[in-house]
Amino acid sequence: MDRTPEETFEAHVSALGSGDLDAIAANFAPDAVFITPSGILRGRDGVKQGIEAVLTDLPNAQWNPRNPKFADDVLFLEWAATAATAHVDDGVDTFVFRDGLIHAQTVRYTLRTNTTP
Repeated sequence: MDRTPEETFEAHVSALGSGDLDAIAANFAPDAVFITPSGILRGRDGVKQGIEAVLTDLPNAQWNPRNPKFADDVLFLEWAATAATAHVDDGVDTFVFRDGLIHAQTVRYTLRTNTTP
């Protein structure tokens, strides 16, 4: 697979929007690491577990990636997301790309419950 980091990230965002865990995991290397404050998950199964947790926190969310900073094979990304019951304003991810795949991702965000007036 010969994609640039930008192309790989674009495919990742598209797959993330579909919610298809297999399609999302296909953008990751078989030995990828997915790192969160809760721990380190390994391999595509670990990626699926980590992404599933994010999607569970923010079901059917509208994603707002912002301020992407690519430096060669590394991406620093801030993001926000809004779902019916919760939102995130301070998401921060780092991606490491190699050979057209994501080899590592860090994820950190604060989940906030939406309040109704």
